[in-house]
Parts: sequence; structure tokens; C-alpha cells
Amino acid sequence: MISRRSLIRTAATGFAAANLAAPGILRAQSWFRDYPFKLGVASGEPASDGFVLWTRLAPEPFERHAGVPMSALPVDWEVAEDDRFKTVAAKGTALARPELGHSVHVEVSDLKPNRPYWYRFTIGSDRSLTGRARTLPAAGAVVDQLRFGVCGCQHYESGFFTAYRDIAKDDLAFVFHYGDFIYEYSYDYNYGPDRLPVPKVRQHRLREVYSLDDYRQHYAQYLTDLDLQSARAMQVFLPTFDDHEIENNWVDDYSQDPGVPQDVFALRREAAMQAWYENMPVRRTMIPNGQLIHANRRLDYGNLMSMNLLDTRSFRSDQPCDDKWGITPCAGVYDKNAQVMGAAQEKWLDDNLMQKDAKWNCIAQQVMVMPLNRRTSDSQPELMYNLDSWAGYAVPRERLMARLAKVDNAVVLTGDEHQNYAGLLLSKDKPVGVECVLTSVTSGGDGQDKRPGSDRILSENPQLKFINDQRGYGVCTVKPEAWQTDFMVLDKVSTPDGKLTRRASAVVEAGPVNLSIT
Repeated sequence: MISRRSLIRTAATGFAAANLAAPGILRAQSWFRDYPFKLGVASGEPASDGFVLWTRLAPEPFERHAGVPMSALPVDWEVAEDDRFKTVAAKGTALARPELGHSVHVEVSDLKPNRPYWYRFTIGSDRSLTGRARTLPAAGAVVDQLRFGVCGCQHYESGFFTAYRDIAKDDLAFVFHYGDFIYEYSYDYNYGPDRLPVPKVRQHRLREVYSLDDYRQHYAQYLTDLDLQSARAMQVFLPTFDDHEIENNWVDDYSQDPGVPQDVFALRREAAMQAWYENMPVRRTMIPNGQLIHANRRLDYGNLMSMNLLDTRSFRSDQPCDDKWGITPCAGVYDKNAQVMGAAQEKWLDDNLMQKDAKWNCIAQQVMVMPLNRRTSDSQPELMYNLDSWAGYAVPRERLMARLAKVDNAVVLTGDEHQNYAGLLLSKDKPVGVECVLTSVTSGGDGQDKRPGSDRILSENPQLKFINDQRGYGVCTVKPEAWQTDFMVLDKVSTPDGKLTRRASAVVEAGPVNLSIT
């Protein structure tokens, strides 16, 4: 009788042999001029029976084609139940294709639920470092606790990725990355606290990125950071994208610069989306179709939590009021035809929320849902919104609030703001959920406990309960009786020795909508 493991091994060997003999596929020995796994390894998209494994061959990350020949190269992979690989659970060979920047995306299945696994890649005589990933509990399993991370917004020039070193050491089921994995531009100068110019912490190689080659090299610069590599190797990620993966404040085919034609901007978007896919541990269902990636998806953690990941960029109407900051909202904010998610994604979310098969309903997305009045002084207009957030789209925002009013225990997780916030989500002045906005990994620099004007914002917005302006990440601990989001902050990111502490926690008890800050 042939065991499943023997069958996998036999099939993989036959596949590799057949492909090595095929035209256009090059046998790789130790002829790389340098180590090919310089961008690390990663896992993502966890399921109860597996996950996605990722790596990208780049012996010379900033050279043309990253120093890899223009051939499809066979890369061996294996997954084990122990970090010494004594008990191999699955193995095989995948092709690193030049059309996808010699990236590898392996969708592993038939593993055991709710346990850790270890994985690695080999090409020729070169072996990657070892990564670790976790499977989810079985569908519908009774689960009494979940602990996961939330992070994003990591401008390379703004600071060191110390937060990722701390994430790598944490005991997390997975990490939701809300986007802004790269920033598409370089700062021309940096200001200190006294508004005088200071040196950058680090320097982008490229001033701004436009082409596929630009984006590939830009990701390579970020991924050579060993703190970021550590987190991606040790935690399984749920990645999504926001604006800076392409350009600041883009939506649909609209550039931030109104002088750029939509069909021209679509070409930049297409290049950027391909580079994002090439560098993220995501499934083949998310390979770009032109400039579009279908990024909305759902994750279920037993019977405890259902998480819906949204795309709030690809189908959104252009920002109203010319996307200007510091003006009284114009009529466009109340446009009945405006969209944030698009009709198809709205229906998808409706259907998921109406299933009501988990204790907690989580929406994981990119831009703030609370319509905060950002006024900080008497000289400013009486009402000031961030029009790139849900606040610029009153009608679709109220539709979302109406949905949340129909479900129990709704928590929204958000990024983008480079600050920590926690507050109540209201529909017609009635609380329908809680929003936790998690700060940036580096964007914004060292920061401080509160920006000037934060107390005014708190007083102008009674639904807002907490605000903080430091860098870091979030940790969510979910139990049947309560949801707790810990705001983990660093005292500085301008040097690599920043110290991590818990600044505060947002606690939501199951039942009628409530929020306390501890």
C-alpha cells in the first residue's frame, strides 16, 4: 500500500524530473554568484489544512532580473512537523518563473488543523532559512482564545523596523497586514520636532517608482531588512494593500495627480499590483487580472471569530472636494451614488455578516470608518474630515453602519492614520460596533504620546475614547466573553534599539456595544 507521504514524494520527484528535461528550464546547481534567498521566506493565507509558502530568488536584488537567468527554475520545498525536519508532512517542487520575478507561491494542503509547522526551500546547493507557520482550527471547532497581530504603514526612510523584530518573537496565530508595505516615494528632506531639517534615518535607492522593474527593486530594498524578514518567517501573514503600494491616495483608476489620464495611471497600477503579488504570500486566486486583484476574502477561526478582509481602494469613487484637507465638506461627501467597496463587494460582505456563525464579527480594512472632526483650533472650519477615509463617503458609510447594526459583537480593524485610535461606531447616534485603528510601524517617525491638538480632537468627538501618536503594532486577544486590542508602542524608531511597551488596551465585552480603555 502506498502512503500519502510516499505518493507526494514520488509525484514531486517525477514532476521535477519532467520539468528539468523540458525546454527553457535551467538546471540550477551552485552557480548563483551569491545566495539566492536574500529576500527571505514567508507564509500566508492560513487555513485549517494549510497555508501559502513564499520565496523569491534574488541573489543580486538590485541588478536586472535580480541576478537570475531568464529561465523557469525548479525550487524544492518541504514542510515538517518539527524544526529539525525529522517528520516531513509535505514536500514538492515549484517553478520560479521569470514572468513573476522568480517568485514562488506554494499552496500547501492536507495538513493537521491548529498546530505549527516549519518549512524551507532549496535550489541547487542553496537552502533558505527555516520559517514557521500555523494552521487554523477546523471549521466550526469550539475555540476559547485567539491571539493575532495587526500592523502596516512602514516607510523605510522614516525609521527602523524594530516592531517586526518584536512581532517575530510573539506567540500569534497570524498577522493581519493592513497595507502600505512599501512607500512609492522618497522624502526630499526630513523635519525634526523643531521643524528644522534633520538627516533621514535611512535612504530609498529610488526617488519614486513607476515601472515593474522599479517596484520589484523597491520591494527588494524593504525585504532585505532582517527585522521584516524575521517577522515574515516566524508568523503567517494575511496581507492586503492600501494606497502606497501604488501611489498616495489613489482610488480605482484615479491618480492623486488630476493631470495623469486614467488610462495612463492604470498602467502604473498594473505594474504595482503585479509586484505586490510577486512579493506577498497569497494564493493564485489573487494573481492580478490586469490592474485588478480580488483582495476581499474571509477567514474563520473556529466558532470564535469571522474576519472579512476588505479592499477599500480598487472600487472606490474619486475622493470628493478634490481630496482637500482642512475645508468644510462639500456636497460630494453626501453623494448618493458614491462607492467605497463597490456593489459586488458590498453584497459579498452582507452575505458573510448575515451568516452569524461566529461569536465575533471582524472587518479588517484600510481607512478609518469613524467620521472624526479633525479640528484642532478655533481658527479652523467647524467641521474638518479626512476625505480619503470613510468620512468622505457619507452614504456608503451609513450603509455599512446599518449592516453592523444587524450583527452582534462587531469590531473593525483599521490602519492608514499613523496613530492609534479606539472609538465607537455610530448609526444615527446609536453604537453598532467598535473601531480600533492601529498605528504605523515607522511612518511618521518617532512620534509622541499625543500630537498637538489631540485633546481638542477627543473633546470634539465624544465617540472617540483613545488617541496616541507612537509607532508600533497591535495585538488582539479574542475570547468568547471579550475582545481586547493591545496598542504596543515603541519609544523611538529613529535608532534600532527602540523599547516596546503596552501603551493601552481597548476592551470590548460581548453583548451590547461597549468600549473601555485600560
